[in-house]
Amino acid sequence: MKKQMLLGAGLAAVASLAVAAPAQATPAGPGVVGTIISQHTVGKTDYILREITIPAGQATGWHYHKGELYGWVKQGTLSHFDATCASDGVYKRGSFIQEPSGDDNVHIGVNRGKTPVILEVLYVLPTGSPLSVDAANPGCDFQ
Repeated sequence: MKKQMLLGAGLAAVASLAVAAPAQATPAGPGVVGTIISQHTVGKTDYILREITIPAGQATGWHYHKGELYGWVKQGTLSHFDATCASDGVYKRGSFIQEPSGDDNVHIGVNRGKTPVILEVLYVLPTGSPLSVDAANPGCDFQ
């Protein structure tokens, strides 16, 4: 009986946490993959070169970075949106894109085309930082 009461109290605590939790981060769409091509650390900075593929109709999920990103669109067209839900760029094959650092730069990349988007991205991050930090959808009617 005592175990059941403890279990019930534990479940109630978990349920109350679930109600008070912040909005969920938006994960990348199915088939979005990234492959690290090269990684080097110089001083307190990681330089990571990565190829990212976003299938047709998919998105990166809302996120931000703790450092700067410099990208090149190898294939397809990337539609890029900021936390105001406004488009802050449409990047076609051969275009360059830069993403500033910080949690005040939440954004999402979306492939609205019919072919995969392939990006070559250089991450310039503080040593040991994650490639990106998931963020909740800021209220946009798309993901």
